[in-house]
Amino acid sequence: QVQLVESGGGLVQPGGSLRLSCAASGFTFSTFDMSWYRQAPGKKREWVADITMGGRSSAYADSVKGRFTISRDDSKNMVYLQMNSLKPEDTAVYYCNAKRRLRDFWGQGTQVTVSS
Repeated sequence: QVQLVESGGGLVQPGGSLRLSCAASGFTFSTFDMSWYRQAPGKKREWVADITMGGRSSAYADSVKGRFTISRDDSKNMVYLQMNSLKPEDTAVYYCNAKRRLRDFWGQGTQVTVSS
């Protein structure tokens, strides 16, 4: 069955870095666009970044542009989110998403907490 499993979250101080990973299985990963979303307590889920199939292009929310980098490794069915210069407002549950036409898959999320 389809699975997206996020990992790499945790507690980090402001200014620190984390690398999130998402392991995909059960579908043809290389043909899907991949994204990261996040949801902070009491807020709606928001889009963070995405990368097209083949990694041809990527895009970022203004709030993370210049600090976060999305990448993918189709040989390993993995997508990553490198997060640098983290701020307290980056605290959220981060979700991996796979999308292709009408197919839309989500992971269970990984918690990122930025606090001193």
